Amino acid sequence: MERLQKVIAKSGITSRRKAEKMIVDGLVEVNGKVVTELGTKVSDQDEVKVEGVPIEKEKLLYFLFYKPRGVITSVSDDKNRKTVADYFEEYEERLYPVGRLDYDTSGLLIMTNDGDFTNLLLHPSHQINKEYIVKTEGIPSKEKLQLFKKGIRSEGEILKAKHVKVMSTDSKKKTSIVKMVLHQGKNRQIRRMFEAIGTPVQKLKREKFGFLTLDSLNAGEHRELTPQEVAELKKLAK
Repeated sequence: MERLQKVIAKSGITSRRKAEKMIVDGLVEVNGKVVTELGTKVSDQDEVKVEGVPIEKEKLLYFLFYKPRGVITSVSDDKNRKTVADYFEEYEERLYPVGRLDYDTSGLLIMTNDGDFTNLLLHPSHQINKEYIVKTEGIPSKEKLQLFKKGIRSEGEILKAKHVKVMSTDSKKKTSIVKMVLHQGKNRQIRRMFEAIGTPVQKLKREKFGFLTLDSLNAGEHRELTPQEVAELKKLAK
């Protein structure tokens, strides 16, 4: 069951705020009866009409997307830079990203038009593992990396890693490859953490979200999630 104004907004007719006004103005019917209460909830079986016209329920879509570097995690950009939405122009549905990856970060991103699904996955209480591979400028000590598990203060926030491990180092180039697992999803979190210990990030890629991996996808490619994967993600979040 969902609030009536939300169902109207999801159909693409108008915004949620305008949908609320239309309800109050008596322009909305549910199963043939005018409804003016904003708290009204409806199910998929209810027929909703706006100004006498039945709304079409938008098909819910779920995609796994390999976001390339140099792409904005947004549906639009005022600087006309390429966005993740540009890779889904063949779909009529309004797809948007679940969470975000920085402009210079590549890797696994989920795209959907299911707001409830998005909110479920992003809720702070639902600690889903997100695994990243980090290439750093400089070789961090094990002692400094262990600080990530305790938490590092940055810009008034405590940033933590669930797991951190050095995979390899290059003493000549003075770089390292580090695997990190996060539950948090703060803005530029990993870059801020490594900057705090003096080893800035050169490259960053998200390789896993929960049980999902990039499989055989190349940068810029996507595939639809299976119903089983969507159900498993919901179960994981709950």
